[in-house]
Amino acid sequence: MDFGLVLQTDPPASAVVELMRRAERNGFGYGWTFDSAVLWQEPFVIYSQILARTERLIVGPMVTNPGTRTWEVTASTFATLNEMYGNRTVCGIGRGDSALRVAGRKPNTLARLENAIDAIRDLAEGREAVVDGSPMRIPWIEDSRLPVWMAAYGPKALALAGRKADGFILQLADPFLTEWMVKAVRSAAAEAGRDPDAVTICVAAPAYVGDDLAHAREQCRWFGGMVGNHVADLISRYGEHSGAVPESLTAYIKERQGYDYAHHGRAGNPDTAFVPDEIVDRFCLLGPAEAHIEKLERLRELGVGQFAVYAMHDAKERTLDAYGERVIPAFSG
Repeated sequence: MDFGLVLQTDPPASAVVELMRRAERNGFGYGWTFDSAVLWQEPFVIYSQILARTERLIVGPMVTNPGTRTWEVTASTFATLNEMYGNRTVCGIGRGDSALRVAGRKPNTLARLENAIDAIRDLAEGREAVVDGSPMRIPWIEDSRLPVWMAAYGPKALALAGRKADGFILQLADPFLTEWMVKAVRSAAAEAGRDPDAVTICVAAPAYVGDDLAHAREQCRWFGGMVGNHVADLISRYGEHSGAVPESLTAYIKERQGYDYAHHGRAGNPDTAFVPDEIVDRFCLLGPAEAHIEKLERLRELGVGQFAVYAMHDAKERTLDAYGERVIPAFSG
């Protein structure tokens, strides 16, 4: 199992770079960041500094979207980083949540996302693609490689990830829901004539190493609110009791009143009081290192190939070091 670190690009950017360097020293193979231009600093600028100051770390957004930047700009940016530092990038992509809603725009349709996955990957790897009806190719690209991993929750999005994406990003660490969604992705891959096992499964969730479980929950409760934004979209699309999405995912947002993106992804978010302790425990990894290892073993048995640690809490360094000393060695080899 691979391990990644997920950060917001809060200023100063130098702190993000240093945490990524610390992650690499502790055995992490991936460095991910949020991508919302209004809320945080521009991640692709920071990726260049991370790549320059690390040796092996693979970097990318968790996640970008097809609406913030034109597709040729996204592809060219990835390819430029690859040319400068070797093929050490990955494109996490989704419909768009905070990046678009904060700017007053709606998330992209799945049809647009599907076209973007093909176009961005083809352009970034030097092939011709159609963008807004016009064929184009970036002529200077030669040996660039760009895996595209898609974030998804609902049935149609999971099917798209199985058909098109090189990897599937699931932003929660509940084993029951992970099993349900991995099966959906791999079934769609098989139906599309792909090798289901070729789709990398990445689970991303807050991990907090410490003995004070109540404090850890409060530091990570924001995550249930963030996931709740996507769950609310699913209920709007499929209905509350349609059977299209497990009620073990949807039931907890009944008391949700709204969401202010000014607190997005931050401990102490006042819009996440509706999130019960049970959801925090199910969606996150909390407690001593041994508890993390136990849950990660269950996830690995379900086919998870990478666990990405959301570290938006007050124990970033302690958690990274505990993973380096205890957790990652338990999964080496």
